Amino acid sequence: MASTEPKHENREEEEEAAGADDEDTGAQVAPIVKLEEVAVSTGEENEDPIIDLKAKLYRFDKDGNQWKERGAGTVKLLKHKETGKVRLVMRQSKTLKICANHLVLPTMTLQEHAGNEKSCLWHAPDFADGELKDELFCLRFASIENCKSFMEMFQEVAESQKKEENEDGSTAAGLLEKLSVEDKKPEEKNEGKVEDKTKEGDGKDENPSKDTEKKDESASA
Repeated sequence: MASTEPKHENREEEEEAAGADDEDTGAQVAPIVKLEEVAVSTGEENEDPIIDLKAKLYRFDKDGNQWKERGAGTVKLLKHKETGKVRLVMRQSKTLKICANHLVLPTMTLQEHAGNEKSCLWHAPDFADGELKDELFCLRFASIENCKSFMEMFQEVAESQKKEENEDGSTAAGLLEKLSVEDKKPEEKNEGKVEDKTKEGDGKDENPSKDTEKKDESASA
């Protein structure tokens, strides 16, 4: 009868050889291509977020006379650190593509969507596609509270922008008035000089006439 012991020994040798192959040798392999970190600019570095909420954006298609989804993501109101201007920016959550990008103007007003307290509507000259387009937008939030918070903040920003415009207008008017006053002062000085010269000229004309009269009297004598 044949013995099975050699086969058993061969199996142990094969397992030991396989285990040796799986052992970590400690060698380090350097990558062929080195990737450097690249700073990605979002264009929002000089702006402070006023509000940041998740929502779904729709735009009204005039040709099809229907609402079309523009994207789902985060809508922000961003205030510029230097100019104080505020813009609305919304990016799609997965692709980060901009689906809304416009300034908040003093003339803008939001209104609640009829029959849906979680949604609001507004008109805006939007620049998301690289050119200004007059759009009718609709934002739908996850809750009524988020919708109300966004509407209140939007209206507050619009009113603040209106006040800043009025202040800028009054400042500009004051500067113009100041310039006009400064322009008038040199003219008044020049007019005074002209009057003085005319008076001096009149005084010089009187003396020659008297001299001629004296000469005539002496001649007749």
